[in-house]
Amino acid sequence: MEHILLENLKGSIVAKEAFAKSHAATVIRLVHAMAACLRQGGKILIFGNGGSAADAQHMAAEFVNRFLIDRPPLAAMALTTDSSVITSIGNDFSFDDIFAKQIVALGKEGDVALGISTSGNSQNVVQGLMAARDKGMITVALTGGNGGVVKELADFVLIAPTSFTPHIQEVHLWVEHLLCQLVDEVLFGSLAEVTS
Repeated sequence: MEHILLENLKGSIVAKEAFAKSHAATVIRLVHAMAACLRQGGKILIFGNGGSAADAQHMAAEFVNRFLIDRPPLAAMALTTDSSVITSIGNDFSFDDIFAKQIVALGKEGDVALGISTSGNSQNVVQGLMAARDKGMITVALTGGNGGVVKELADFVLIAPTSFTPHIQEVHLWVEHLLCQLVDEVLFGSLAEVTS
């Protein structure tokens, strides 16, 4: 068991280090785009399935409430939380449409749509990003492996460089926290006193 523990830890660290080396410039550009969206009165719409749905809710909460500092609430929403909306769309149309219809209803040009899909092939995330692109929103795909379909649909593509699902999800959570921290840094100043 100790061997499994250490190998698992090593794999998670390797995936994060590889992501940081290959995606640093993209993350920084995305942070500035997200900050500009929020500064101009826009919002961030976040969506995914299963664990990625939980990530969407977690990330939205960090923006709306706080991450590391007390500051004004930031406009973010997880499209995974309204059971009546989700089940009515799934029942009347298709589960594939649950995010796209919400994007059409709630998104506007210049908003950020952040789709999370471990495989990059979740059809409802694909449809959500397509709807966001059609509305002139800033599109972000947070995915893993080879990037799947979503890598062709997003302005910003963040791929966890592993095919092992747990490590993809661990990279995703780290990236989501990083985005929250860096957006706060851009909008509200240095966080050095709370990150040391």
